Amino acid sequence: MTEDPKQSPNHRHPGLDPGSRLNHPFVMDRETKGGWIYIMADRYRGTMYVGVTADLPARIHQHRTGDGSDFCARYNLTRLVWAERSDDIAACIAHEKRLKRWHRHWKFELIERGNPDWLDLFDRLIG
Repeated sequence: MTEDPKQSPNHRHPGLDPGSRLNHPFVMDRETKGGWIYIMADRYRGTMYVGVTADLPARIHQHRTGDGSDFCARYNLTRLVWAERSDDIAACIAHEKRLKRWHRHWKFELIERGNPDWLDLFDRLIG
């Protein structure tokens, strides 16, 4: 009997393959008219929130002060663990919608490719 690939922790989402149309994460350009897709978390492999914004520093500040989403405030999601920029805000919104449908372990793989320890990347982005 073969194992159901959707139930296997080794099943990789095809969106994790290299070649994303979005630009490299952790490179901030405030002059861009595009946007950001990002993931907030409370701890390593904890509760996650997927969001999109045109102004990442302002949005993260909102989350940290409790003025962002009610979900982030309720679960104390203050750690920016993944972010990616695109020149096209519509592409960010479409990617956000896809990520929200992903299985948790697919999101774990995405985060851990660039941030295996789930460190807060906010200072790295604006520094």
